[in-house]
Amino acid sequence: MSATELGLPGIRGAKPLGVRDPARPDDPRLIDRFGRVATDLRVSLTDRCNLRCTYCMPAEGLDWTPRDELLSDDEIVRLVTIAVRRLGVEEVRFTGGEPLLRRGLESILARVSALRPRPEISLTTNAIGLARRARGLADAGVDRLNVSLDTLRPERFATITRRDRITDVLDGMAAARAAGLDPVKVNTVLLRGVNDDEAVPLLRYCLDAGYELRFIEQMPLDAQHGWQRTEMVTAAEILSRLREAFVLTPDPTERAGAPAERWLVDGGPSVVGVIASVTRPFCGACDRTRLTGDGQLRSCLFARTETDLRALLRGGSTDEEIADAWRGAMWAKLAGHGIDDPNFLQPDRPMSAIGG
Repeated sequence: MSATELGLPGIRGAKPLGVRDPARPDDPRLIDRFGRVATDLRVSLTDRCNLRCTYCMPAEGLDWTPRDELLSDDEIVRLVTIAVRRLGVEEVRFTGGEPLLRRGLESILARVSALRPRPEISLTTNAIGLARRARGLADAGVDRLNVSLDTLRPERFATITRRDRITDVLDGMAAARAAGLDPVKVNTVLLRGVNDDEAVPLLRYCLDAGYELRFIEQMPLDAQHGWQRTEMVTAAEILSRLREAFVLTPDPTERAGAPAERWLVDGGPSVVGVIASVTRPFCGACDRTRLTGDGQLRSCLFARTETDLRALLRGGSTDEEIADAWRGAMWAKLAGHGIDDPNFLQPDRPMSAIGG
């Protein structure tokens, strides 16, 4: 039985904590062996979701993480505080599952917003229930939102998500903008033979409504492990379809570690983004570190190892001990996700359990 299975601090699939790599510099930041510095923390608040998107999970849903295995509000805030004050994290994005399903969400946000230095705070949501909560989220400290929307057609929305809730999503987006959460960024996954004819209509809609659209290549993170590269709509295909209706020119703004490659639409100022994790990987500039709802630290979205910070929290470790375990995990980060490697293995956890 492993240390992790016993509830003791450990790294799933890696060497035990406390064994420091002598090559790691004495640097308080989250640095790795390839010169990258993680300043963006993604925090999953729950693996539960109120949609059942076909490319994410089966119709019956998944076996959700028991509540006592999820981090408590205090544990989440403590880890975020360590990240911000000791490790140099500057941006915190709360994700899921669906983060609006997390009880106490606004309280968590307000406590993180009160940190000094104050991190930038964002939220990724499917927008179900957002219409009535947008103002409260803004008041709690959210700076901006990302909303998932794969189609403008009600019948297609019901087919993709297995729920007839598109009106709730559109109302939520409008409420978010009215609450000052601007720009609302819209995340779209095009699925071959399902909604891949909507690239231009979706962009027109977002331009008219004042939203910023970002297309995302479908990634191998589905619970069913049914992803196939040949079925993925690529960035090149997306841009080709958009250029049939718009003039796209590269955005001169520095991209840095941002996942989206951005294009000015018809000369700007409006932009459209493409996140091409598979065909145009940006691993060399990655600045992210990830925390799952049950307190596992991941150095990469596609990582197959995890560092158990929950065990450290509940085992009485000090903030500095946790911070140094975090540094050690990030120092061991691989150069890239390896999707193009013939030996690539999809993570055991699906996206809903990892956090986007």
